[in-house]
Amino acid sequence: QQRGRRYNLFLKQRLRIDKRHQSKDSIFFRDGIRRIDFVLSYVDDLNKEWEKKLERRKEFESNLQKAGLELETEDKKESEDGKIYFVKIHAPWEVLITYAEVLNIKVPIKENDIPSTVENPLDCMLAPLRLPEKVMHPEPDYFTAPFSKDKQELYLINDESTFFSPSMRNRIVNYILTRCPYGTEEGKKKFGIKRLLNNGTYSAAYPLHDCQYWKKANDPNCDNERYTLYMEWARFLRFYKEQPLDLIRKYYGEKIGIYFAWLGFYTEMLFLAAVVGLICFLYGLFTMDENMSSKEICDPEIGGEIIMCPLCDRECEYWRLNTTCESSEYSHLFDNVATLFFAIFMGIWVTLFLEFWKRRQARLKYEWDLVDFEEEQQQLQLRPEYEAKCTQKKKNPVTQEMEPYLPLTSQAVRFCISGTTVLFWVSLIIASMIAVIVYRLAVYAAFASLMENTQSLESISGLLTPQLATSVTASCLNFVIIMILNFFYERIAIWITDMEIPRTHMEYENRLTMKMFLFQFVNYYSSCFYVAFFKGKFVGYPGAYTYMFNRWRNEECDPAGCLIELTTQLTIVMAGKQIWGNIQEAIVPWICNWWGRRKARNNPENLYSRWEQDHDLQTFGPLGLFYEYLEMVIQFGFITLFVASFPLAPLLALMNNILEIRVDSWKLTTQYRRPVAAKAHSIGVWQEILNGMAILSVVTNAFIVAFTSDMIPRLVYYYAYSENEDSPMSGYINNSLSVFQISDFPDRNKPKMNPGNFVICRYRDYRYPPDHEKKYLHTMQFWHILAAKLAFIIIMEHVVFIVKFFVAWMIPDVPADVKAKIKREKYLTQKILHEYELEKLKEKLCQGDKLATEKEVIATEGRMELSRAM
Repeated sequence: QQRGRRYNLFLKQRLRIDKRHQSKDSIFFRDGIRRIDFVLSYVDDLNKEWEKKLERRKEFESNLQKAGLELETEDKKESEDGKIYFVKIHAPWEVLITYAEVLNIKVPIKENDIPSTVENPLDCMLAPLRLPEKVMHPEPDYFTAPFSKDKQELYLINDESTFFSPSMRNRIVNYILTRCPYGTEEGKKKFGIKRLLNNGTYSAAYPLHDCQYWKKANDPNCDNERYTLYMEWARFLRFYKEQPLDLIRKYYGEKIGIYFAWLGFYTEMLFLAAVVGLICFLYGLFTMDENMSSKEICDPEIGGEIIMCPLCDRECEYWRLNTTCESSEYSHLFDNVATLFFAIFMGIWVTLFLEFWKRRQARLKYEWDLVDFEEEQQQLQLRPEYEAKCTQKKKNPVTQEMEPYLPLTSQAVRFCISGTTVLFWVSLIIASMIAVIVYRLAVYAAFASLMENTQSLESISGLLTPQLATSVTASCLNFVIIMILNFFYERIAIWITDMEIPRTHMEYENRLTMKMFLFQFVNYYSSCFYVAFFKGKFVGYPGAYTYMFNRWRNEECDPAGCLIELTTQLTIVMAGKQIWGNIQEAIVPWICNWWGRRKARNNPENLYSRWEQDHDLQTFGPLGLFYEYLEMVIQFGFITLFVASFPLAPLLALMNNILEIRVDSWKLTTQYRRPVAAKAHSIGVWQEILNGMAILSVVTNAFIVAFTSDMIPRLVYYYAYSENEDSPMSGYINNSLSVFQISDFPDRNKPKMNPGNFVICRYRDYRYPPDHEKKYLHTMQFWHILAAKLAFIIIMEHVVFIVKFFVAWMIPDVPADVKAKIKREKYLTQKILHEYELEKLKEKLCQGDKLATEKEVIATEGRMELSRAM
């Protein structure tokens, strides 16, 4: 017996040595021939559910083998920590061709003979931006057709082991895993790897990367695509290079490929917007000294002699206008004539971006064989969760087959709960925004009383006015609240979407997208909407101020306008979000992976297997791309909805996106497990969201120019009220400030002290003076300005919308050459298939029923003629 134990131990040691010789950094089974298409891992924890989990695993793995998959288990003794079992899965040829037909996967039938487009004369100038041809186009272009088991000789099958790419193989295996049953519990049939992961039966399920990212694999059969992606794409030093989209699509699948194609195109288009925005900003910078308004505010003879009414009740004192000299000078950077031009330009730029993206997307659909994908999406993406939870069945009117469905009453109840939850959280955001406004009002008084004492009538610490100090601190507080609410709502949104039980994967993503975007829209933009459209608009006037909750006096704008505060708010929220997003995306996964791999570094590399290396990486879940899109769409809102207040926003977005592309590619290639390949023919519901924001941006920018900036009041003064022909804008500041008699202050508003014994003070409004018969009522100039603002909004909106719709009409969604190629490919594919069928029928004619086969030949030839005619 002891000799037997020694012999067994010897065999185990020998087997272990053989495995080491086979190289642990391998993507093949121990035989070195069968490729590992998927890996399942689990820990054999001896808790009270151990037996139940063991039973589930046995049943599940047995059913996988019945489905034709081949399994190979690595004992926990072979793992680096001695705790984890790894089940390696291989899909043999018979399984691949069976499910390739089920999934309608398109495969090559003939090399593409359509000549490529004419070379661009600028190609030689763009050569430094290009990548090697082998990287950009890793495989030839083929005509393709949906796979059919009965027509295998029709396809270009040179090698069965490489005919289906690794991304296709892992997609097929994942399809089987998500639908494989593992038993019956509580009278219900249970199936799918997702449930087994949720209940802890397995700890992970993932396809393997093909090699380590920093060096090529020793195996000559390995494509080393991960290494190529890292060297040519995922390093920041390659930021100026084009993206290898075909290689990304081949390695990660079409869904991830189309995201990076969209992000790259968006970044390219931002370059134009950033250049124009920078020119507008430089115009404001170079004309700063010519701005008559800030000259008058800074002039000791004008602004120094104008005494302004107190900024808060009781505690604040009177102050001189020239104390806001610096802030008025800097407000001109963003509040000038170029602002109007840039707002109109961005309205047209958005249309150009969306229309040209449709063309780019159409080209990708053709190149990546996604032209007919929309139909198969609805048929193939039925969610396993829907099938499991919907116990009732009804006949499908199209297929005439019984399929699960959710009763209308159940749907209504679920939607009511979902809608109520979303409304509650949106109300919570609005409540938090009101809390921030209350903070602004309370702290504003504190800042004002702190900065304005008797000695400070001459100066208020340069740029740090009470308005600016309040705006900066409130913006920071608002950003923190945004991040906290985001953290909780993300989990709530996923929970209520799961509860609705959407039928297809696309439906699930669309519903989750709308919930998350609605929340994020209110969360991120509510504070900007407040500053842009509400702050300083409902202040009242000295002696009759308006109060929030009858306690806090509403905020006033700076004498130079509210636009500089909107710029501050936008900069803090936008820049803060981008910095925090990059920290979350890059640094957090890197720290987690470093912590997880710290033990493995102490072991020799040949003992750290490929499946263990990938197991220690982070998981790129099914919602991984969702968060990437959401981040970019929120950024898109910042650079379109409020761009009139901050022309440098596109430049900030451009710099962020150049970094974002490389951060996303780096983390996907180095820090995450390989995602399961998925198909997508477009960016989905995000396209509709971008279209909606493009239309809304025209309205918001028109209102910002009209009501938040000082452009319209200045133009009305210039053309209607100026009395100085040599310098039409001189006297504008005095004209824009109304007079208030201090003796008219009620006790609630009157300052405690008046050391200067001032008789009158000025405030920002157009009202009659105290000695007029219409004392403190609005003047005609106020109504002229209001009419001009409304007229400007109507004119600007109509002009921009007309140009937008004209541009959208002029630019076709699908390029003419792509339309021709699609028709040509369909024709040639049909011709090849028909010729193949004809050959088969002729062979049949030689062997069997002559009369019946002759009729089939005639019918097939007729179909070919009809196809040619069409």
